[in-house]
Amino acid sequence: MDMKEEIQKTIDENMVVLYMKGTKEMPMCGFSNAVTQVMNGYSIPYVDVNVLEDPDIRVNLSEISNWPTIPQLFIDGELVGGCDITLELHQSGELKKMLEAAEKKALSKDG
Repeated sequence: MDMKEEIQKTIDENMVVLYMKGTKEMPMCGFSNAVTQVMNGYSIPYVDVNVLEDPDIRVNLSEISNWPTIPQLFIDGELVGGCDITLELHQSGELKKMLEAAEKKALSKDG
């Protein structure tokens, strides 16, 4: 499996994925930290992928998402955006709705 396939598989198989610099336990940039703080405020589990572990992750991720910056938040297989968009959605209450909808969808698949 090549890097693009691996990235796509991670996005497809997880309800919420955050591609970031560092980890959710130890963010390595302010933007990744800001999104992590927002996501940790919700009771919804998410997968974090450290783009600093392999430069190929970042290159291939940007080709898949057509989004140049990190972090990148995906919910239910769709790119939500980076730090600014995530913070705006959080402040408006839309992010909570998106997460709840994804969780409801995931639960109906499992049930």
